Amino acid sequence: MTKKTALIIGASGMVGKQLVQQLLQDQRYEKITALVRTPLEIRHEKLIQVRYDFDWPDADLAIGDELFCCVGTTIKKAGSQAAFRKVDYDCIVETAKIALGNGTKKIAIISSIGADKDSSIFYNKVKGETEEALRKLDYEACYILRPSLLMGARDELRMGELVGKLAMTAFSFAVPKKYKGIESKQVAKAMIAVMHSTRTGFNILESDELSAF
Repeated sequence: MTKKTALIIGASGMVGKQLVQQLLQDQRYEKITALVRTPLEIRHEKLIQVRYDFDWPDADLAIGDELFCCVGTTIKKAGSQAAFRKVDYDCIVETAKIALGNGTKKIAIISSIGADKDSSIFYNKVKGETEEALRKLDYEACYILRPSLLMGARDELRMGELVGKLAMTAFSFAVPKKYKGIESKQVAKAMIAVMHSTRTGFNILESDELSAF
């Protein structure tokens, strides 16, 4: 069996950390290349950490068989709508273009439930525009994962998310499956699973579908 190289952006995030751990244990991958601004704490013989300037990307660094995008922020953390868009649109789309040019065949990205390029909600609109930009790229397969509220530990405190998690837990019996919270490790598991599916072309997977992997 030919082993592969996974290329990751957003490896320090909630899903990204879970993804790295799972990929390191996956025998189908011989190397995990994480493009990072700040080095991760984890060390492993399969993990290659590459300092990457997303503002001035070096195309020679974004090389892998498959690209996993776990990048995401909030407008509050970014500081402005423009800064948010730079992270959630520019960084992802530009890296995807570079990787494609370097021969990457498949891409999987964490988007968000409600993503819609025509939405009046800025967050959802940017997520939808990112999806649309990736749709236009000539990847053999593109997988858009739209999780609902992510459950799991973050390094940073997001008060709105914390309140949402508490409410989701308390009233989970009344929440439709599509909108139930989903564990970050399950989303990471779904990312890897779809990469090894027979689906080609552009694919959108809603949160309830991710729970099935």
